[in-house]
Amino acid sequence: MLTRKIVTVFLRRGKKILILKRSQKVGSYPGRWAGISGFLEENETPLDAARREILEETGARKIIVRKEGKSFSVVDEGKTWIVHPFLFDAQSSSLSLDWEHETFKWIAPKEITKYKTVPALAEALEKVIK
Repeated sequence: MLTRKIVTVFLRRGKKILILKRSQKVGSYPGRWAGISGFLEENETPLDAARREILEETGARKIIVRKEGKSFSVVDEGKTWIVHPFLFDAQSSSLSLDWEHETFKWIAPKEITKYKTVPALAEALEKVIK
């Protein structure tokens, strides 16, 4: 079974967190809601990957890291995903989405269960929001 290391990042603005709807162009989970996410590149730390993904996917530059949650594994689609969750505060609500996402919403954390998300998104959020 293939194992992939990924980051899942939640941007927070006030009391709301950012979720993004994955576009039909992505290779996994198109049309589902997610945090900012991506693969760790070779010799990259999870924190460096989180910062890179925030910039690539949202264009956000004014960010502050608040918490790195304990990593956990998720088995889905014949793969094991090692998820490194993060919480960052966004200093601005202005975003510029890349091709990976169709749209975004700022939601209260407790609303996450109302959305069709990528696997274990609520679990990733729980690891950084408490």
